Amino acid sequence: MTSPGRTERLVLPGVLTAEEAARTVAGIAATQRTDGAIPWFRGHHLDPWDHVEAAMALDAAGEHTRAEAAYTWLARHQNPDGSWYAAYADGAADEPTDRSRESNFVAYIAVGVWHHYLSTGDDAFLDRMWPTVYAAVEFVLQLQQPGGQIGWKREEDGTPVTDALLTGSSSVHQALRCALAIAEHREEPQPDWELAAGLLAHAIRHHPERFLDKSRYSMDWYYPVLGGAVTGPAAKERIEEGWDRFVVPGLGVRCVVPNPWVTGGESCELALTLWAMGESDRAVQILQWIQHLRAEDGMYWTGYVFDDEAVWPRECTSWTAGSLLLAVAALGGDEATVSVFGGERLPSGLEPDCC
Repeated sequence: MTSPGRTERLVLPGVLTAEEAARTVAGIAATQRTDGAIPWFRGHHLDPWDHVEAAMALDAAGEHTRAEAAYTWLARHQNPDGSWYAAYADGAADEPTDRSRESNFVAYIAVGVWHHYLSTGDDAFLDRMWPTVYAAVEFVLQLQQPGGQIGWKREEDGTPVTDALLTGSSSVHQALRCALAIAEHREEPQPDWELAAGLLAHAIRHHPERFLDKSRYSMDWYYPVLGGAVTGPAAKERIEEGWDRFVVPGLGVRCVVPNPWVTGGESCELALTLWAMGESDRAVQILQWIQHLRAEDGMYWTGYVFDDEAVWPRECTSWTAGSLLLAVAALGGDEATVSVFGGERLPSGLEPDCC
């Protein structure tokens, strides 16, 4: 089990003691396979986005060898076109359970790789992973539409789905900025990526009509801020506008309105969003509220149906625990986590002349 001494940076009053943090990290580590794969939980599938989220949490806890193994798993199983499948059977990388290839799932490796580099200073790792990140970004940008938004995915037969998701595109925006940071560090400029990132940011900020209407989902509310496209007064206005619709005081954040279901992952991501806006007190409060989701083994239940006073589904996921650790790490000033989620040190791309 991870020793509390390695998790002192993850202490947050009312949220985690060092011992509790160590137990949570140990829970994620126990989920990880010997080949580096991190499924949702043992027996469930792995998806590339949540795999990276859990790997970043391991880095935030000082488990750098485990995190590197997770990124090596991705490099080893990348498709020839730069993508990964949307889901893989647990323990069976050669058995995809969903052969579509989702743009935000593919892009997120750039966030994880840059986070790992900032956590370790390992230039050899960055050199090894650069071809993987480059190919992933190129796959994603082939799905960018003329309006800047990123098409959702490619189907199993290669057909592009050009409809764009605001949450997914916002996550891709963060990933493109991290990819640009990697390219800048390597002194390999990528002007096409800069243009793509700027065009995408503009679409997120100014053209909601270019995205599918998923406004019932809390992720569409906060992700434009969490992904770094919407900042300053506009971010404050956006979060205040949706607060009463999505936040259930004392319990957490709804996944989707009007359902009486709060979820750990969305709650932790909102906490990260609030922290990025400079509202750390509210961020801590959200994390304190969701301690009712903490299980005896230190992991976190996915969600809670408050009308029925019931945990649902009965599963503790590596990515829910990972999102909590990342929110705590940001609040605690962990430099790598602050850099990739705070955004101030990331390249911003070139916004187009429009509107």
